[in-house]
Amino acid sequence: MKLKYNLKVTLKNIVQIIVLTILFTNVFISANDEIAIPKSTKQILIVITDSITATKGLLYTLERDSSSLEWKQLNLPIKVVMGRNGLGWGNGIKNPYLPKNFPQKVEGDGRSPAGIFNLTSVFGYNAKEQMKDLKMPYIKVNEMTECIDDPTSKYYNQIVSKDKIEENDKVDWSSSEKMSQAGIYYELGVVVDYNCNPIVKNSGSCIFLHNWADSNETMAGCTGMAPEKMKEIILWLDESKNPTLIQLTKRIYYDLIEQWNLPKIKDSYIKSSENS
Repeated sequence: MKLKYNLKVTLKNIVQIIVLTILFTNVFISANDEIAIPKSTKQILIVITDSITATKGLLYTLERDSSSLEWKQLNLPIKVVMGRNGLGWGNGIKNPYLPKNFPQKVEGDGRSPAGIFNLTSVFGYNAKEQMKDLKMPYIKVNEMTECIDDPTSKYYNQIVSKDKIEENDKVDWSSSEKMSQAGIYYELGVVVDYNCNPIVKNSGSCIFLHNWADSNETMAGCTGMAPEKMKEIILWLDESKNPTLIQLTKRIYYDLIEQWNLPKIKDSYIKSSENS
């Protein structure tokens, strides 16, 4: 009887160990899943604002040689302007964390997207030949270049050449951004992979980093900066380094540093996050 009892206890312990192992494995996998910056990313642009409704922020540029090395912060932060209504939580690379009382971004809300996003291409009015030292795919903006913001269109949240669409299909949108008519704003810009995989109707469209005309203005949903800084960013970005954009309030950034394995920015701006 004693032998049977010990055997029973032993089997019970084994089952408990197996269950605990599975649970801890799942926790470990979940924790790894929360590391939101892709391992292939070697360049990061981080935009930090004071609060959800703030319309101004600071942009930090960081890079690393490999995914195992520490991030190196470059230069001084760049002043940026945000959407007229601040930030809205957006559909990016992987944004599983929706902070309490943080609005979800939707079409026409006047909010810049918060979260983590790939940067896939750049655009401008100049011919590609004039863009020396460019290391990103380039979209030459002309009178036919439009970004579709009509949620009913199958081309929603896509940059298209209208004449190419008309050759093989019919124009099915009633609203779009005619990019060549945007003046200084779209003279230079970076395409943010917001609401792209998948594209969700009414979740927002045509999100860019681009020039501002004035440091005191606000954007419709993009992030703006001085033209000379925009050019520096565009020439720095390198497609082979899988550049990524992070936009958060300073409080949320500070809270997510460990969970998302975010770089520790060398600036008191982050550490002073008391009321955001």
